[in-house]
Amino acid sequence: MFVPSAFELKDVDLIHKVMGEYSFATLISMSGESLWATHLPLLLNSDQTKLVGHIAKQNLQWKDLESKEVLAIFQGPHAYISPSWYETDRAVPTWNYISVHVYGKARLVSSESDLLSSLANLVKYYESEDSNYSLQNVESKYKEGLVAGIVGIEIQISRIEAKAKLSQNHSVERQKLVIQNLEKSKSENEAKIAEWMKENLT
Repeated sequence: MFVPSAFELKDVDLIHKVMGEYSFATLISMSGESLWATHLPLLLNSDQTKLVGHIAKQNLQWKDLESKEVLAIFQGPHAYISPSWYETDRAVPTWNYISVHVYGKARLVSSESDLLSSLANLVKYYESEDSNYSLQNVESKYKEGLVAGIVGIEIQISRIEAKAKLSQNHSVERQKLVIQNLEKSKSENEAKIAEWMKENLT
């Protein structure tokens, strides 16, 4: 990913926050001369060294993942920035956004116990605190069928590139104008970008 120094996100906690809040990632890999991409949830493991998830067995991308380098993209909030918001007409449209690229080697997980543990963690992460749903309460044969239809994936993280393009290359006055206009929108993406800009106002 092209990351100019002004837009580089270096804070590990913030990077992990983006990966957690926007955990429905895009997993990209090569198979021969072809590119594959699958959209799936990927979560950091407890010591934050791996991404963990699973892929449908019918999705043939998994067949060429073992020990291969892959790229997982976590796309955070993004918003169009209109030059009409600036104090001058010497400007062009742009896009503010946050994105994290995670590289690493993939390992396939086929153990039923490991897969069930991974699924339980996934359910626990996404279910609301007041939810009464538990994977443990699902009928055993149904779970066996579910596990038989997926392949677990672990990605050993080798490097992370993170970018937060938030108008840092513009003056503080212009950044404030952008924030004011973004906050007028009903779009969740635009509201989130405004929040990030306020927290990182330079």
